[in-house]
Amino acid sequence: MKNTFRCKCPITSALDILGDKWSLVVIKQMLFEGKSMFKDFTDSPEAIATNILSARLKTLEDFGIIDKQKLPTNRKTNIYTLTAKGLSLVPVLVEFTLWSKNHVQDFNPDMNLDEKLEWVEKNKEAAFKQIAENYKEYKQSLLKVKKDE
Repeated sequence: MKNTFRCKCPITSALDILGDKWSLVVIKQMLFEGKSMFKDFTDSPEAIATNILSARLKTLEDFGIIDKQKLPTNRKTNIYTLTAKGLSLVPVLVEFTLWSKNHVQDFNPDMNLDEKLEWVEKNKEAAFKQIAENYKEYKQSLLKVKKDE
């Protein structure tokens, strides 16, 4: 992995890792949609090309945002899960969602907005914690189920 950053700015450096069209979509799919295998991502409505998906998964893995493990029952299949570093992006994704709800919805009235967003907006810290805990439980059950198959 070559760490080439454009400059010393923390925002620009983060964008060098996460600022492309797909990285946050992949993380969102893992966190909120339970996607964990390559086919899960390619079957999504966002329609990411396989070569781009492969590159994004590799970059996210290289920077420690996701882990890749082999499925014990099928050594050709990888399971991708968020690391603690990846989960630390929960507040960013929630704030991005709320910003979109408040500023983009007028341009995209068909946007999917969860009915829990009002609660999330009023209880951000509790929401951040709950989302992370839910994912940790999901990840644990995913890895256990996959190992038991």
